[in-house]
Amino acid sequence: MTRVVMLDPLRPERVERIRPFLPDGWEIGVAASRAPEDQLAALQGADFAVTGDVPVSALMMAVPGLKAVHKWGVGYDNIDCVAAKANGVRVMRTTGSNAIAVAETTLGLILSVSRNIARGHAGVLNGEWLKGTLGQTSFRLTGKTVGIIGLGYIGKALAKLLSGFDSPILYTKRTPLSAEEEAALNARFVPLEELLANSDVVTLNCELNDQTRGIINKHTLALMKPTAVLVNASRGGVVIEEDLAAALREGRLLGAAADVFAMEPIARDNPLLALPNMIMTPHIAAVSTDGFAPSVTRMMTNFKSVADGREPPEMDVVA
Repeated sequence: MTRVVMLDPLRPERVERIRPFLPDGWEIGVAASRAPEDQLAALQGADFAVTGDVPVSALMMAVPGLKAVHKWGVGYDNIDCVAAKANGVRVMRTTGSNAIAVAETTLGLILSVSRNIARGHAGVLNGEWLKGTLGQTSFRLTGKTVGIIGLGYIGKALAKLLSGFDSPILYTKRTPLSAEEEAALNARFVPLEELLANSDVVTLNCELNDQTRGIINKHTLALMKPTAVLVNASRGGVVIEEDLAAALREGRLLGAAADVFAMEPIARDNPLLALPNMIMTPHIAAVSTDGFAPSVTRMMTNFKSVADGREPPEMDVVA
């Protein structure tokens, strides 16, 4: 019997939600915990594995019989793709499946910082009426320049949402868009340094790789306007968190928001936790109830392709 293992420990009710999407005759298993020994135990006899946040190591890739590993989502930096190739294990992802959800969350975080929504909410809960205080650091998004680092599926979806705010878009990415696509998105390609220096809002919507790791650091933060805000809904590793905390603490940046962190769950001694001008959410940008069925269906379809000896869609193949 073909076996699919979920490497992220899941509640029984979530497993039952997945079961109807399995091809006929397939079964599902779940790792007991994130501990390496439990991960390896779960993979014994597995044909396929799905990971959300659990790292998939070279040791796990070498488990006999494993045919493919699927990322639940898009960012596959937690998967050892070199080991996968060495062991003949396919690596796949649901490219673009969470783009709308992440783009909407990014916009929500931008507005929460720029309009002081989260700080106002926290103040009301604490018995404080901060209307006059927060008004001094609130600004309108309409007409402001937004810089998007990484204009892929998510970045493009965000640019479309921002069109309602008449926001000029600056962007930087490895391969610039065509002139036609730039015109449709009101976007202009610029080097990173120019984007940081001229944007009122900077959003990180890029993958984590050797080129983007630590791209936001004390040197690049120094290029930003002191009245600007930074939003990270990509991966925690693209930001040096200590440098961001220092910039916020010293008034070299108006505010920031993040849905992702270098260590998750976030460490209790993370300096960002102590800052009133920092908004944080627990890596929820890609999650949406209405995105569950399409994502699971697509993953199982990709697994079935591998099981039947067919090529999955090229856009979903990582290795």
